[in-house]
Amino acid sequence: MPAALFRVMTAQGNARWGRGTIEDGPRELLPADVTLDSLLAPGGMSLPDAVSLDGEPIESAMQAVAPVETQEVWAAGVTYIRSRDARVEEAIEATPYDRVYEAERPELFCKCAGWRVRGPGEPIAVRGDSTWDVPEPELTLVVDATARIVGYTIGNDVSSRSIEGENTLYLPQAKTYDGSCAVGPAIVPATEIESLFTITLTIERDGETAFDQTTSTGEMRRSFDELAGYLGRALSFPVGAFLMTGTGIVPDLPFTLEAGDVVTIAVDGLGALTNTVVRLGAEA
Repeated sequence: MPAALFRVMTAQGNARWGRGTIEDGPRELLPADVTLDSLLAPGGMSLPDAVSLDGEPIESAMQAVAPVETQEVWAAGVTYIRSRDARVEEAIEATPYDRVYEAERPELFCKCAGWRVRGPGEPIAVRGDSTWDVPEPELTLVVDATARIVGYTIGNDVSSRSIEGENTLYLPQAKTYDGSCAVGPAIVPATEIESLFTITLTIERDGETAFDQTTSTGEMRRSFDELAGYLGRALSFPVGAFLMTGTGIVPDLPFTLEAGDVVTIAVDGLGALTNTVVRLGAEA
């Protein structure tokens, strides 16, 4: 059972960190001065140190929230052959996606600020001015201030394929909006788990399974260290960052997310991240 760090909300409305296991959830509340910002900053306590701390018994009613503080969430694109093929299919001009898949430099983009991240059980969203929307299940790296990989979690890079497909310059609008990013349920230190992961995406609609597919990070063209290394080039992260590593599962047309869908991303050793879909804003 890998040890994990959970961010929980107390009855007083304060966010605190707890320790436990992925199977059992948070069981002990850590001291109030334990923060992710301090754990990922230079000279601070490490994640393995934090999961070994003694804590006080946790209240069963405490809700786990997104395990993110002031970190930015970044994302890598076109790291799997399936992702490359899907973005070629959606695009009016396919060349950029073919080229980046083969290039030495990966595609990296800022997904959102930490305060925008949705946690387990919170709603994710599709844009009202989009007609083709998909979840993107992604193994997510937790890196410290030196861009060293220190932990893992699950991420959902919800995306508008119709908007990005119109023009690659629309990627920020297709990828970054309220409810487009979910992370959780916890952070597992890199020392606790092997770095080969099986990822399963399940989408339920009206009580039935509408989509179910599995992939492995073994299908990635790029390594985790390579992606983290490029993220840390010429860019500082004083309190660390999160880096989604791309997706190997992309639902084909005519499938598109609808309000009320329940999206679950399960990763061996990291648990499951479940969110319900809402539609955001006015339609075009």
